[in-house]
Amino acid sequence: MNIFLFFPKPILPILLSISIFAIFPGIQSVAYAAPAVIGLPDFADIVDRTGPAVVNIRTTERAKVVQAQDGSEDEEMQELLRRFFGAPRQAQPNTPRGKKPAPQLEEVPRGVGSGFIISADGYIMTNAHVVDSATEVYVTLTDKREFKAKIIGSDARSDVALLKIDGSNLPRLAIGDSDKIRVGEWVLAIGSPFGLESTVTSGIVSAKARDTGDYLPLIQTDVAVNPGNSGGPLINLRGEVIGINSQIYSRSGGFMGISFAVPIDEALRVSDQLKSSGKVTRGRIGVQIGEVTKDVAESLGLTRGQGALVQRVEPGGPAEKSGLVPGDIILKFNGALIDRYSDLPRLVGSTKPGSRAVLNVWRKGSARDINLVIVELESDKVVKAADKKSRPEPFVNALGLSVSNLNDDQKKELKIESGIVVDVAEGAAARSGIRPGDVIQRLNNIDVTDVRQFNALVAKLEAKKAVALLIRRADSSRFVTVAPGGN
Repeated sequence: MNIFLFFPKPILPILLSISIFAIFPGIQSVAYAAPAVIGLPDFADIVDRTGPAVVNIRTTERAKVVQAQDGSEDEEMQELLRRFFGAPRQAQPNTPRGKKPAPQLEEVPRGVGSGFIISADGYIMTNAHVVDSATEVYVTLTDKREFKAKIIGSDARSDVALLKIDGSNLPRLAIGDSDKIRVGEWVLAIGSPFGLESTVTSGIVSAKARDTGDYLPLIQTDVAVNPGNSGGPLINLRGEVIGINSQIYSRSGGFMGISFAVPIDEALRVSDQLKSSGKVTRGRIGVQIGEVTKDVAESLGLTRGQGALVQRVEPGGPAEKSGLVPGDIILKFNGALIDRYSDLPRLVGSTKPGSRAVLNVWRKGSARDINLVIVELESDKVVKAADKKSRPEPFVNALGLSVSNLNDDQKKELKIESGIVVDVAEGAAARSGIRPGDVIQRLNNIDVTDVRQFNALVAKLEAKKAVALLIRRADSSRFVTVAPGGN
C-alpha cells in the first residue's frame, strides 16, 4: 500500500534529510541553503510622488432632453445627477396638461475616466475613447482644483488623446522607457474606477507587445483595471509612467485578470504629432497582409514562419507601382526584421509619407529588394468557373482538386497572367479551406500556368508531404497548405 503524506513546503527538506540519514547513517549531513526571502514592494512612496499628477476626467455632451409632464420622473433624474455629479437643480417649465413638452438641448454627463499630467504647463495624456464625442471636458486634480480642458487632438487608432489645461508649476509624471520593461516586473495603476478618484491597484507585467490592433503592441498586465481607469498611467517601481491603461479582457464588463496598456513610447509619438498639428499622419504602401505560418514557410524554403504575406495589392498604390505581387512575403522594412506580420503596419505607419523605403521580399525561393515611396494613410468579385463546355473531363487529383483553365477575360479581370480555377474541392483540399471558385496561382515556388502542368506537378508530390498553394479568392491572396492523400 502506498501512502502519500503532504507537508508544508518549509519542513519538507528537513523530513527528507532525516529519513535519508536514518536509512544510511554513514552519510554526513549536508547543510541546505534556504532561498533568499524577497519581500513584496512597498508602493506607498511611489504613490506619494506620482499620485498628484494623476487626474480625474469628467465629460459631458449636449443632448436633447424631453421633460416629463408631471415632473416626477425628471425630478428623480435631477436628484440623481445632483448627488453623483454635482449637477444644479433645474427649474421645471410650466407645460399645459396633455401637451407633449418640446425637447431641450442640455449638457448631460457622458462619463468619467482618468489621465495624467506630462508637462508642468498643463498637457495631459488620456485615452481617445475617454473624450470621444465629448462637448466639454473637466479635469480634477487630487487637491480638488477643477479645470475645463481643451482637446488638442485625439487618435482613435492608437486610442491616445492630448488635453490642455491652463496652469503652471503643475505636478507631472516622469516618462519611462516601455521598450525596457520586463515580463514579471511589478507595476501599479492609478485612476478613477467607477468614478472612485485616486484609486491605486498593482500587479505585474504579464506579456509585452500583445497584438490587439494594427498600431498597438500593447502591454498586458494583471493589474486591476475597471471602467473609469481608462487613460490613467501604468507606473513602474521607479515612479515612471510606462503605459496608458486602455483596455480589459472581460466577459462580464468588469476586471477578469487581464488588462492592457498603450506603451508610453508609442503614445508619445502620437501625442507629439497631436501637439504640433492636431492630428496623426501615417504612411501606407497599399497592401493587405496576413500571417506566414510554419507550414507555409517550410514549403516555400523559409527557415521559420516570419514576415508578412501579401494577400492583396491595391490597384494604383505604391506596392503595385513598385512591382509587389500577391504571394510575396515581406521579410524586412528599411532593414528592420518583420518577425510577425503585425510589425509591418507599425513600421509603415510611423514612416513619413513621401519618404522612400526598401522592402526585402521573398518570392519563388529567393529574396530581393523592392523600392517604393510611402504615401499617406486613406465588391468582392468572385471568380466564376470556366464554362463546362470548354472544361476537360472531370479529374480529381491527389490533393482533392478538380480544376480548369482561366479564359483571357477572367485573367484580364483579375489582372493576372496565369492561374487555374477550382471546380471541385474535396478531401484534403476541402479540409484546408479551398473551395470552388478559388484561383490557384502557385504551387510552392512554381507559377501555375494551366491544368495540365498543375496536375503533372501534383502527381510528382511526395505522399503526405504538405505543399503550399497560393490561392486567390475575390481580390485577396493567401497561401494554403495541403498534404496530397492526407487524412
